[in-house]
Amino acid sequence: MAITKQTILITGAGGWLGSMLAGTIAAREPNVQFSFILCDIVEPKAPKGVNNAQFVCLKADLSEPSSLDAIFSTPLGKPDVAYLMHGIMSLGSEENWDLGMKINMDSVRSVLEKARHSRNEAGEAIRVVFTSSVASYGGDLPDVVTTETACFPEGAYGCGKLIGEYLVTEYTRRGFVNGISVKLPTIVPRPGAPSRATSAFVSGIVREPLNGQEAICPVGSSASDPVLNDVGVWVAKPSTTLTNLAMAKDIVADPLLSKKMLRWTRSVMLPGFTVNISQIIEALRNVRGDQAVDLIKFEHDETCARIVKSWPRAFETKYPLSLGFKIDEDGFEGAIKEYMASYA
Repeated sequence: MAITKQTILITGAGGWLGSMLAGTIAAREPNVQFSFILCDIVEPKAPKGVNNAQFVCLKADLSEPSSLDAIFSTPLGKPDVAYLMHGIMSLGSEENWDLGMKINMDSVRSVLEKARHSRNEAGEAIRVVFTSSVASYGGDLPDVVTTETACFPEGAYGCGKLIGEYLVTEYTRRGFVNGISVKLPTIVPRPGAPSRATSAFVSGIVREPLNGQEAICPVGSSASDPVLNDVGVWVAKPSTTLTNLAMAKDIVADPLLSKKMLRWTRSVMLPGFTVNISQIIEALRNVRGDQAVDLIKFEHDETCARIVKSWPRAFETKYPLSLGFKIDEDGFEGAIKEYMASYA
């Protein structure tokens, strides 16, 4: 089988998800010779165990023109694909509105402009995969969100992400890039220290007890509080999300799948499943017992609760599944067990 080559730019490559994407892509396509340009505000590291690929790792502030020039002029050449995964998380965007807009909106436009005027080595429009969020929704939502549901974000993070989606659709319509925006579910459980994402507690109330540590739940007053049944979250396992991200670049390059994409938008909500906070706690109890649940402490945070309650609880998945995206089939207990196999 012939070996093909592909150069991929990943912004936000120092983040948890971004740091694993190159390895996922390379493992899925062993007959492709990949070159990866990895960049973040702190210089990222090349992933271990990816031996059939080249890497250039750059410290880059994407609000600065010099950094934009650098990521599009490495020895690896122009990228064929650009994954735009950088950003200031939701609570961070609320606390520092100017920085959030500078990074989540302005720098996305700047990278798209650079891609527009760069093209790849074959002279083709660069494929762009922009990671968006359920935070782009808000207001009075239906029980199940569909592709026709309008987005009315209720926070700075969701606002920036929605504008990014609009830009990707418009730049694709004009032929400047060949793009897709994928709205990510809440990915759980995440390892490591809590992020500034509003949804970070969804991982925290599982991760910390699994590690024998106390966790703070900002919603409800106890594990039996009925309000926990009213806070639903659209979630997915890390492995499933990484697979879907890796697939996204190929969906826009496939003529048949591209024709299935909606004419008026390049935004797709990735498949997930709905779970409420009570169900998360019960899944933890089923896997690790009462002693793990007893480590969850409840401290109400009005800002966090308001933002989370504004997010949609469930999505219609027929459209993303028709494009080939994958969905979890083993529920939240499966997500906990995947975390334990990798980190606990």
